[in-house]
Amino acid sequence: MTLIALVLPAYLLGSISFGVLASRFFHLPDPRTYGSGNPGATNVLRSGKKSAAIFTLLGDAGKGWLAVALAEYYAPFLGLGNEAVAAAALAVFLGHLFPVFLHFRGGKGVATALGILLGFNPWMGLLAVTIWLAVAVIWRFSSLAAIAAAGLAPFYALFFLGFEARTLIVFIMSLLLIWRHKSNIADLIAGRESRIGKRSTS
Repeated sequence: MTLIALVLPAYLLGSISFGVLASRFFHLPDPRTYGSGNPGATNVLRSGKKSAAIFTLLGDAGKGWLAVALAEYYAPFLGLGNEAVAAAALAVFLGHLFPVFLHFRGGKGVATALGILLGFNPWMGLLAVTIWLAVAVIWRFSSLAAIAAAGLAPFYALFFLGFEARTLIVFIMSLLLIWRHKSNIADLIAGRESRIGKRSTS
């Protein structure tokens, strides 16, 4: 029961879609109705409103970081350790991917995963950001940048955290991130993938 006290709030926090909230606040179309149909920062950027995309990015990353921070703070009071923190991290991530408030159809989890990495270890998060930015600047594909960052994240976790529960969660998140980008991988191979900043015409 004490573990549920950390995991359930984390899942509900993850279920909050800042892409949908930002679009309502800035009077934009629902991000699920254009572009990739994904309520994430990259798709919101296709609306042409950079401030809405930034709000989405910070909100989705922030909830990942906050879930880890709260779990790390309260776990000792509940007699729990890193395993509980890892469980809360996975819960907020799954909440973003399968949000109860959006009929379990959420985003791909890139920003939320970044927030979780920053919560686990700031250097690990900064390395992931560096890889994402490098790939995005060179090739201008958000999906390729996300896949590259996700593929390398488990190695960062092993280096900074060692073999423990949080490292396993990073590995699981990486697999889920790559799986959620399977259609993007097909589009990259076929040359159909949209580049960063391209406005939606649909």
